Amino acid sequence: MAKFGPRGLLHHAAPMAPNLKLHIPPRTAPLKTKHSAVSFRCAAADPTSTASSSVLQLQPDKECFGFDDFKQYMASKVAAVNEALDRALPLRHQERLHESMRYSLLAGGKRVRPVLAIAACELMGGDEAAAAPVACAVEMVHAMSLVHDDLPCMDDDDLRRGRPANHVAFGISTALLAGDALLALAFEHVARGCAGGVPAERALRAVAELGNAVGAEGLAAGQVVDLASEGAAVGLATLEYIHVHKTGRLLEAAAVCGAIVGGGTDEEVESIRRYARCIGLLFQVVDDVLDVTRTSEQLGKTAGKDLAADKATYPKLMGIDGARAYAAELVASAEAELDRFDAGRAAPLRHLARFIAYRQN
Repeated sequence: MAKFGPRGLLHHAAPMAPNLKLHIPPRTAPLKTKHSAVSFRCAAADPTSTASSSVLQLQPDKECFGFDDFKQYMASKVAAVNEALDRALPLRHQERLHESMRYSLLAGGKRVRPVLAIAACELMGGDEAAAAPVACAVEMVHAMSLVHDDLPCMDDDDLRRGRPANHVAFGISTALLAGDALLALAFEHVARGCAGGVPAERALRAVAELGNAVGAEGLAAGQVVDLASEGAAVGLATLEYIHVHKTGRLLEAAAVCGAIVGGGTDEEVESIRRYARCIGLLFQVVDDVLDVTRTSEQLGKTAGKDLAADKATYPKLMGIDGARAYAAELVASAEAELDRFDAGRAAPLRHLARFIAYRQN
C-alpha cells in the first residue's frame, strides 16, 4: 500500500493563485494534517460491497448546533439556491440552448458549492443576499464542468445524476455550447448580482478568484492531466494534482468567494481557503471510495468507471482502508481551521465537512 506521511499529500500541490494586482492572497504554507488529530472511526469495508454505509463512521455529535439543525440549514439553503438558479436562467430564445442549460443546472444535486459560499459569507458576518450571486455562479461553473466532463472527448459518460447526460439528451454540439454559455453566465451573474449590494472591490476579487479556479491554473489544468494520465503509472503526487485542481479548486473558490464578499480579512480568507482545500480533496477521496463500494443506481452515475479505465484512484494507490484514514485526516484538518472563528457561526461549515465525509452518493 502506498505511504503517506504526517503532512498528508497536500504538500505536493503547486501554488495556483497568481500574484494579481487585485490581490488574491497567494497560497501560504503547505497544508498540514496530523493523524494524531483524527478522532473518527474508519469503517473497514470490502471494496466490492454495495452495502448502505458511509465512507466514514463518526461518533454522535453533541454540539448545540447538531446534525438535525444542519439538515434544516442545508434544506433551507438548497431551496433558496434552487429558486435563485431558476430565476437566473429563464427559458428564452434560443429555446433549445436554454433547455440544455437548464437541464443540467436545475438537475438537482447536493448543492455543496453554493451552500459553502453562503456559509463562508455568513461566517464573516455577511448575509445570504450578499452571497447569492457568487453561490449561483459557482454552481453554474460546476454544471458546465459536468456537461463538458461527460462528453465523449473527455470522460465519456452517458449517465449523470440518474438520467441521460446532457450530450445524450441534446446532442454533443448543443451540450458543448450549453456548457460555454453557463460559464459566461456565471461571470455575468456575479457582476450584475453584486452591483449595489457588495463593494466593487470585493466583487472584483471574487470574479478573479472564480476565473482562476476554472482556468489554466485550476479546473482545466486538472482535466488535462487527468486525461493524459489514463492508463499510465500515476503516483500519489500526480493524483493529488489532478484532484486539487479538477475537483478541489472550485470548492475552494466557492468558500473563498463567499468569505471575500462577506468582508473577511486576508487572514480569515486564507483560513477558509485552507479549510476548503481540505474538503475539496476530501470530496474526491470519498468519491473514489464510493466508486468501488456502491452501484450505479445508488450513485446516480456509472460506478466502477475509473477502475474499468485503469485510472489512478485513492483506493487503488492507498487501499480502501488507507483512503478512509486519509479522508478522516482531512476532516480533522478542515475542522481545525475553523477553531479561530466563532463556534456558532462556524458550525455549518464544520458539519458540511462531515456531510461530505459520510455522504453515500
